[in-house]
Amino acid sequence: MLGEVVKDVDVGMVAAHNHDTFGMGVANMMAAIEMGVRTIDSSVAGLGGCPYSPGATGNVATEDVVHALHGSGYTTGIDLSALVRVGAWISKELKRDNSSRAGKAYLAKELRAKGAKPAASLAS
Repeated sequence: MLGEVVKDVDVGMVAAHNHDTFGMGVANMMAAIEMGVRTIDSSVAGLGGCPYSPGATGNVATEDVVHALHGSGYTTGIDLSALVRVGAWISKELKRDNSSRAGKAYLAKELRAKGAKPAASLAS
């Protein structure tokens, strides 16, 4: 779809907003970035959702996008460790599961390094 849009619209005027319902949010974001899109929406810990689409999950998690960008050689200026801690904190405050795969993995790694056992759910 994006390929067709950018035939008629300057890619610099396009932003990407993805949900992660089918686990393709980060892949779709990376495809958009590879096509030249430089404005992307994401949400810490994947917060949000779509009230118009039953069964839809939250937005693509910022932690997952930043992890993918860093892994692909992009410089973001974002401290991923700090971002992960914010995602864990807000998930706990809102009593909801953190839907960031990278966020949960980085947090578990940090906890293991401190000798602590990761919790089954950050929202508990």
